[in-house]
Amino acid sequence: MDAMENTPPARGRILVVDDDPTVAEVVVGYLHRAGYAVEQADDGPAALGLFAGRRPDLVVLDLMLPAMDGFEVCRRMRERGPVPVIMLTARGDEEDRILGLETGADDYVTKPFSPRELVLRVDSVLRRARAVAPVDEAGPLSWGGLSLDPVARRAHRDGRGLALTLREFDLLAFFLRHPGKVFGREELMREVWGWDFGDLSTVTVHIRRLRGKVEEDPARPRLIRTVWGVGYRLDLDADGPDAGAAAGRAGGRSR
Repeated sequence: MDAMENTPPARGRILVVDDDPTVAEVVVGYLHRAGYAVEQADDGPAALGLFAGRRPDLVVLDLMLPAMDGFEVCRRMRERGPVPVIMLTARGDEEDRILGLETGADDYVTKPFSPRELVLRVDSVLRRARAVAPVDEAGPLSWGGLSLDPVARRAHRDGRGLALTLREFDLLAFFLRHPGKVFGREELMREVWGWDFGDLSTVTVHIRRLRGKVEEDPARPRLIRTVWGVGYRLDLDADGPDAGAAAGRAGGRSR
């Protein structure tokens, strides 16, 4: 198996963390054939050691690991810096999937799964992580005490830095580019995640997590509002002094 210290192919480096040798062998093999450099760990401490040595471009992380579960491994990785994570779970419980997303996973796949589907998910998450905003949307955005720099991928609330995951950042940027417009969960999944289908609870969980970081009172959100039966919008009436600036930086369109 190629080590991640070797010169990687252009597609990037993947760390696979799974204590099932059969599953790990299949996943690593498919990712290798898809053009990725891959390294594998069979428990949390080993995964954290490899992660600290040279950060991968993406982590495929099993939920059920010995000694330290995938939730804890994901938390500790995220403490060291942002990295896309696809979580594997042998259980189909919605609670596990939601907890994985709340921990910061960018996507999840339930076992048994198609290795080809997993490779497509890896491709999709990495493509989104590496996407560069178009020139007319790349400038700083601001609204209601929020400020966001899409190029540097930094976000602040009233001058305080926000620790956002990859998807939370993209979701906030999307709302800031379209203030006042309502988006359904299907539309958000397509525009922010790049998926034409998937579990819509993914969007719900990320909205809740994002509110927890940007709202003064997440239980009574003033910025990201729910429009019952339709979806969500960035409220035009919330802390409006910088509304005009935000609209101007959102591609010159007023909404």
